[in-house]
Amino acid sequence: MSEFHNPSLPLRIGCGAGFSGDRTDAAGPVVQDLIDGLHTQGGSAVLIFETLAERTLALAQLARVADPLAGYEPLLLAYLRPVLVNCLTHGIRIVSNFGAANPVAAAQAIAELARSLKVRAPRIAVVSGDDVRCHPEVLSLARSLPRPVVSANAYLGAQAIAQALNAGADIVVCGRVADPSLTLGPALAHFGWALDDWDALAGATMAGHLLECGAQVTGGYYADPGYKDLPDLAHVGFPIARIEADGSCTLTKPPGTGGRIDSHTVKEQLLYEIDNPAAYMTPDVVADITAARVTELGPDCVRLSGVQGHPRPTHLKVNLCHENGWFAEGEISYAGPRAEGRSRLAADILRERLPLLKLRMDLIGVSSIWADDAGAVLAALPDAGHTDVRLRIAASHEDKAVAEQLLREVNALYTCGPAGGGGVRTGLRPRLGLVSCLLPQASVPSRFDMWQPAAIGETV
Repeated sequence: MSEFHNPSLPLRIGCGAGFSGDRTDAAGPVVQDLIDGLHTQGGSAVLIFETLAERTLALAQLARVADPLAGYEPLLLAYLRPVLVNCLTHGIRIVSNFGAANPVAAAQAIAELARSLKVRAPRIAVVSGDDVRCHPEVLSLARSLPRPVVSANAYLGAQAIAQALNAGADIVVCGRVADPSLTLGPALAHFGWALDDWDALAGATMAGHLLECGAQVTGGYYADPGYKDLPDLAHVGFPIARIEADGSCTLTKPPGTGGRIDSHTVKEQLLYEIDNPAAYMTPDVVADITAARVTELGPDCVRLSGVQGHPRPTHLKVNLCHENGWFAEGEISYAGPRAEGRSRLAADILRERLPLLKLRMDLIGVSSIWADDAGAVLAALPDAGHTDVRLRIAASHEDKAVAEQLLREVNALYTCGPAGGGGVRTGLRPRLGLVSCLLPQASVPSRFDMWQPAAIGETV
């Protein structure tokens, strides 16, 4: 075992990003707090970045097709540049899924960043195995789809991450792994749990679930002025979890940062995206939070315990993204007396002039949040005389030239009427379709490679 494996000492894991596009200055206070904890408590510390979603990964695959050196998290260097020196100097490991569709290229970029910062060369492990486009069952499903497959990725678990850390990795770069596995991997390596220690695995998995969305658990997704007020949300702190040997955890945030951690914010995030509280399925374990306990230990300090675990699923979730035509949208604003009536007239004009497109029409601020692609809600709402209205029009079509007609027609509203339209914005982009399936875990092996010119991998 490596020096990272030391179950008698604490393990603290901080989150530096909760999605692709998150703030790039959030990790600095987290890293400083981890450093302070290492000095006062010892043990091990890890910084995770969770930057991958289904659509994010498919777009990364498209980027890699266009440029073989692209396809990883676009903000990778912006996330790491402020903290890489401190992490390497103080032995804070970094684990992330910012490899997206091209983890090897991400590792190369990190190595080059380290050289530019004149810090020691990090030991970078690359986790692979999630790309299952060549799996026989995936190939069979792909043949049934109407358009070419862009990506097919399985949600891997924590084992390859744990093995990479115990092999001495400073940084572990992943593609598609389950979000909580970014936390469970380090916990598995640090504590050396058996792979069937279900309660410990489930506890650390739910710690990862609390961490994975960044500031959501420190108040970002909780705040609602006048109802659920939070202090200094402009400088909201990102979460840190101290994980114990039994899988329980204590959640905090860096001192002096905004937001709040209390039983309410933790419970909201605990239930976030949970379909069945008795069976939250991940590649590593099925977590049961029906008997979990959330206890406030002090200001910005909450303990989660009592999570139970059950054997992991026999299959892994796989998402296939395929080409699905083109998505076009446009917006135009109307203001002043009878603005709502003019925006409705503009919508009627576009419907008549674009018969080949099934249009989605929204009056932003009037009717724009309903699942109403048929326009029934908008048609049923009477003109309420709003004087500040933005009309949004969207459509998809397999033919790019047909989709482009929407852009031209929205622009034409400037002078073809109704009166007073302005602030036109239009956009056109490829549209992706998503199909999910399951593959047997045994048929999707994961591995890690220590990044080097000629990498030799280990199979999990």
